[in-house]
Amino acid sequence: MNEFALIQHYFKHAALAAQNEPANGVVLGIGDDAAIVQPPANQQLVITSDTLVAGRHFPENTAAHAIGWKSAAVNLSDIAAMGARPYAVLLAISLPQVDPDWLAQFSQGFFACCAPEQVQLIGGDTTRSNLLSITVTALGWVEQGKAIRRDGAKPGDLVLVSNTVGDAAYALHQPNSDVQARLDYPQPQNRLGMALSGYASSMLDVSDGLAQDLGHILAASHVAATVQLENLPLSSTLQQLPAQQAWQLALTGGDDYELCFTMAPKRFDQFCQRYAGQFQLQVIGHITQGTGLTLWHQQQPYDMNLQGYQHFD
Repeated sequence: MNEFALIQHYFKHAALAAQNEPANGVVLGIGDDAAIVQPPANQQLVITSDTLVAGRHFPENTAAHAIGWKSAAVNLSDIAAMGARPYAVLLAISLPQVDPDWLAQFSQGFFACCAPEQVQLIGGDTTRSNLLSITVTALGWVEQGKAIRRDGAKPGDLVLVSNTVGDAAYALHQPNSDVQARLDYPQPQNRLGMALSGYASSMLDVSDGLAQDLGHILAASHVAATVQLENLPLSSTLQQLPAQQAWQLALTGGDDYELCFTMAPKRFDQFCQRYAGQFQLQVIGHITQGTGLTLWHQQQPYDMNLQGYQHFD
């Protein structure tokens, strides 16, 4: 199967089938030299791109459906972290060989992740390589001036995280555990990200470890933070582990794709009133003056190795 037949069969056909109605704002989609989109009025374009490489970002024996899902999810998560509405994706995939069964499962997983937010595949590329590599570029829209950046945290803000953290790292080292889906099928928090627009003062998604990623907010905002270890949101699986082991996974494991954000206490009260019961959020600490991250446990400073995922180790 040549490149154009591959695109037509596994991606263009599936992209069209996934659309429940005419593409909103897509003037020209997949199949030409480039896509054309019509921006909505008073909206800014949010763009992100991530590459996943076999053996580096996922175990080589990972199911094709899960790889397809995760390829989309990690990019939609970046759009969520900006408080933007996900809109479309481009997919560039390098394949060691053309395996029809693998490609069918991959494309199904990819489009299954895009479907809840009606995200459209509008372009990309395919080529041959000795190593499986997948690069996705995601596009989103946000009202002008309303994107949630990393540099807005202020002393007195609360530090929050969505759902639970550390499960993906546990699953990586304990295959086939009851949290395996947290590694293979991360859930991008797009609905929460959009809801936080106008409430959160800063935000990012947790990809390389909660502590390391929170550190990016602190550096960009020129502030410090304290985190209470007993407040870290842990699944029932991690709660069965020795406390320090669970905290280490939660703070440094990465691959969670949850949202970590800061918010003034008054704004948090308002958010909770408006969205009561719709999201699982946990206050884990607060922003202070100074620099760096300090861990506390039972009113005492607590020292831990906080190095997260390093892409070039």
